[in-house]
Amino acid sequence: MNKQLIEKMIRNCFYQYQHTLETVPLTQQDYDTLYKKVIKTYTDDQDLHDIVQDVVYEFLTTDIEEDDYKK
Repeated sequence: MNKQLIEKMIRNCFYQYQHTLETVPLTQQDYDTLYKKVIKTYTDDQDLHDIVQDVVYEFLTTDIEEDDYKK
């Protein structure tokens, strides 16, 4: 799966929460963690956009630990 595409989708989700490019509160490590969560959750019968939305919402409402999503 294209990592740059998924990172862009993640960033665009933050725009829905009133963030701008300069105010998205993510480090590269955060992007990597969210990407791993998306990849781990994704299956062919699910919409990638919905999964990214869910992962970003979870990130904003809870603490996601990187160790929780290692393959």
